[in-house]
Amino acid sequence: MGAPIRTAPAGSPGHPGRPADLTSEQVRWLAWHEARSHGLIGREVRDLGDAVLLHDESDREPFWNRLAGVAWPTRPAQFDRRLTEALALFAGLDRIPHVWPMPGFDEPADLTARLLANGFEDFGGGLLMALDPAQAVPLPAHKLERGVSVERLHRLTGEAAADAARAIAAVLLTSFAVEPERRVAIELEAVLGLATEAYHAILVRVDGVPAAVARRTTFAGASYLSSIGTDPAFRGRGLGRLVTGLVMSDALSEESRWTYLGVFEENAVARSLYGSLGFVAIGGVAPDLLLRP
Repeated sequence: MGAPIRTAPAGSPGHPGRPADLTSEQVRWLAWHEARSHGLIGREVRDLGDAVLLHDESDREPFWNRLAGVAWPTRPAQFDRRLTEALALFAGLDRIPHVWPMPGFDEPADLTARLLANGFEDFGGGLLMALDPAQAVPLPAHKLERGVSVERLHRLTGEAAADAARAIAAVLLTSFAVEPERRVAIELEAVLGLATEAYHAILVRVDGVPAAVARRTTFAGASYLSSIGTDPAFRGRGLGRLVTGLVMSDALSEESRWTYLGVFEENAVARSLYGSLGFVAIGGVAPDLLLRP
């Protein structure tokens, strides 16, 4: 087994790192950091030494139940034994086996091919993108368009948190065409997150109506950016660039060594936006591998 991911070096806060310098150990540390970001509200994050498990005991959605940051043995017999143990772990949790390999960094180098050979299916690819400080493009200082307001949401409780959560959920539901029945779960996650130190959100309103949102989870010298979306009714006005640029700038101001996010491979618009702000892809396209019954 590899060294615990939790202790993998991420670099010193205050000195933004270059994505080109990321090592396999550091990329696996980022997998742990992302899992911990999702675990803020009570999801289990289990450091297995050679992988990190994210598990939600109340939600069967595969996104919340997965292995990442994998560093398994190369020798076939040892690899097969480790895979068997992982499958048993998912069976014990009553979850579909789900692995997020990171090409170019996870081990063995042919991890994806081996999992596909063992019956896993690829349900779509994603990219890990990290901010390159040499290419970072800060937002220019200018007045907001009339009717546009920006709210920084952090350490809220009570009715203030509930109001913010409703606004965040309203944007995310329309931005990502989420099923209406997931509204309660999205609002609950925002309420619980807003009570923590690590969770930050930027909310943009247009004439008082929630229009765009972005989330930043900052701790341990790194910032994970997520839940970046714009209501379709307000697209084409630069609001996605505004919220992304703001969470990016805030991450740098808090001396994050690494500022990173994930994006679906087919989302060319988002990839172009992030690239224009200075984010670069790390490794290859990461497949979303599930072992269906």
